[in-house]
Amino acid sequence: MTEKPRLFGADYSVYVRIVRLVLAEKGIDCDLVPVDVFAESGPPPGYLDRHPFGRIPAFEHEGFRLYETGAIARYIDEAFPGISLQPPEARERARCNQLISIADNYAYPILVWGIYVERVSKPAKSAIADEAAISRALPKARTCLKAISEIMGTAPWLAGESMSLADLYAAPIFDYFLTAPEGDETLRDYENLAVWWSRISRRRSMRDTRPL
Repeated sequence: MTEKPRLFGADYSVYVRIVRLVLAEKGIDCDLVPVDVFAESGPPPGYLDRHPFGRIPAFEHEGFRLYETGAIARYIDEAFPGISLQPPEARERARCNQLISIADNYAYPILVWGIYVERVSKPAKSAIADEAAISRALPKARTCLKAISEIMGTAPWLAGESMSLADLYAAPIFDYFLTAPEGDETLRDYENLAVWWSRISRRRSMRDTRPL
């Protein structure tokens, strides 16, 4: 596999960063092709041929096109050499997939959109934070962290003894969430997650994929 993969999206996107983290941890270089799906005119011409739902990321490798982050991440892990990012044992792999689903369905909309966007992103653009929305999101955020913490238990990584796709899914979400004071305060209640965050946030892949 000699052709460099191409990843279509924006560096600020949680889901684009997940794929970039997977590539970085596997030691694979890629070309990030900028795509602004929030432009007034919509996605750029031709992009819907890559992703009919107009979302990011999309991916191409040696003529093979793919969209949906979970599919892209698993393809990269299985198609390229390097460390395995999916546990070999069935139960740990199931936990890994469970954590990915939690990240997709609960953590991302609550921790990123419910808290980070309201508390950090909107004020940075001179918009007013919706305090009621933040108040509604906080109990759900605690539910997310409690569930992830309980699944992790005493293991060093979210899904067991080795870093997996579950960690790379959660890390960009936590990175945004923890820029909000509510995020930092909530994390203190979950010692194992705080230790995990200290561990994963220092990895070179996190530094190299940080949004500009």
